[in-house]
Amino acid sequence: MAGGGAPAKAVEPQPHPPKEQLPNISYCITSPPPWPEAILLGFQHYLVMLGTIVIIPSSLVPQMGGGNEEKAKVIQTLLFVAGLNTLLQSLFGSRLPAVIGGSYTFVPTTISIILAGRFSDTSDPVERFKRIMRAIQGSLIVASTLQIVLGFSGLWRNVTRFLSPLSVVPLVSLVGFGLYEFGFPGVAKCVEIGLPQLILVVFVSQYMPHVIKSGKHVFDRFAVIFTVVIVWIYAHLLTVGGAYNGKAQKTQLSCRTDRAGLIDAAPWIRVPYPFQWGAPSFDAGEAFAMMMASFVALVESTGAFIAVSRYASATPMPPSILSRGVGWQGVAILLSGLFGTVNGSSVSVENAGLLALTRVGSRRVVQISAGFMIFFSILGKFGAVFASIPAPIIAALYCLFFAYVGAGGLSFLQFCNLNSFRTKFILGFSVFMGLSVPQYFNEYTAINGYGPVHTGARWFNDIVNVPLSSEAFVAGCLAYFLDNTLHRKDSAIRKDRGKHWWDKFRSFKGDSRSEEFYSLPFNLNKYFPSV
Repeated sequence: MAGGGAPAKAVEPQPHPPKEQLPNISYCITSPPPWPEAILLGFQHYLVMLGTIVIIPSSLVPQMGGGNEEKAKVIQTLLFVAGLNTLLQSLFGSRLPAVIGGSYTFVPTTISIILAGRFSDTSDPVERFKRIMRAIQGSLIVASTLQIVLGFSGLWRNVTRFLSPLSVVPLVSLVGFGLYEFGFPGVAKCVEIGLPQLILVVFVSQYMPHVIKSGKHVFDRFAVIFTVVIVWIYAHLLTVGGAYNGKAQKTQLSCRTDRAGLIDAAPWIRVPYPFQWGAPSFDAGEAFAMMMASFVALVESTGAFIAVSRYASATPMPPSILSRGVGWQGVAILLSGLFGTVNGSSVSVENAGLLALTRVGSRRVVQISAGFMIFFSILGKFGAVFASIPAPIIAALYCLFFAYVGAGGLSFLQFCNLNSFRTKFILGFSVFMGLSVPQYFNEYTAINGYGPVHTGARWFNDIVNVPLSSEAFVAGCLAYFLDNTLHRKDSAIRKDRGKHWWDKFRSFKGDSRSEEFYSLPFNLNKYFPSV
């Protein structure tokens, strides 16, 4: 080389630095968007959570003996209670923009109550529906005490303080990815509606902002409203055009926009109230089975809370805040039992994914969404219009939202040492078993009509079958156990598992960012020092 100088040293590529708070979020928890935008975003959250709110009663109420009128009332009640619980959680619970809605975790235990032999002697279907509903209410009321005690006593705080980024990865990832059965299989039930919705929402949210550079985040932020309206109109044109005339009943239920029967059955104005179906009845076995479902929902919601905090660009959740959120989720289950929603409550995973899609983690947006839930639950006819959106449209949205939540779990790998064989074993084994064990249980149930544990005591069967059928529960518990028992005290391993990143957020006091995100309003922190 001329001049005899040494060759320039090549610049080595640097890894992406870990971020305690997710960057590129437009509005975090405490930074609300302008009111017109916030109202539209809140309505979008309302549309997204309707899927679970409608699907669960639509499948359970007919089995209980109820007709369209009972189904409409249950959906109204579930929507009303979801609005109340979302407000309570955002004001006094975790303070996160988390929607609290219905949960599929409680469905198997609810079905066991429906199939109980003591209801077979009732010939009147509506009376049978009310008897079963009162039994479900009683079991939910008892089951709510589990989360209330664990949360408000601080016991769950003592459990979650041993969480690390490594043990959180399988839990949060499978909270999202574990719901794959509600994604494309739901789209395929009416592929001529579901597939266009899936393609359109991906194109509008991911490609349009780069094609039309307006700088105002219109397409990515409001992709759900745009695409749902377009595909809903298209589905209605197919319906009125006779595309489904003479088709199989299953096809018509999935594809038509006029088959739900909710609009005709829903009252114009109705305010749900506690004990509207009568006084709850209690059965010890059913209560224990529902308590196990409540515990599974608690573990899954812990992962969902962590995902919400990430997509809201908050600091890592202190264990005391997680415990407080769980306590208020127990109150949510109690309200579900008192009002009679036929289902328990947990954090809505789909709404957590919507936070990622819109990049808006504002608490105010979710509180506005709760206002829409309460408003449309009271004005039954108007709410029933939106509740009649075909299920494949909602399933197409789930494909995006559940993927976002699962990816949010994977993002915690940035705090871990991926060159460690200990990390590889815990991560790989827990995720694999989290997928494999529930697959066996669910496949066995689908073929035989009952789970692998099949005794004469249906409640005992549920206590074993329900938790082992949950991907997030199996993976999360296994990762937590392995991470806290395999050579945990070694200082190098402590860094490998990423624990040193989270220890400074063990208490939200003393950190100005955490205090801003998680402190209770009205100076209530001094009354609840432990949680």
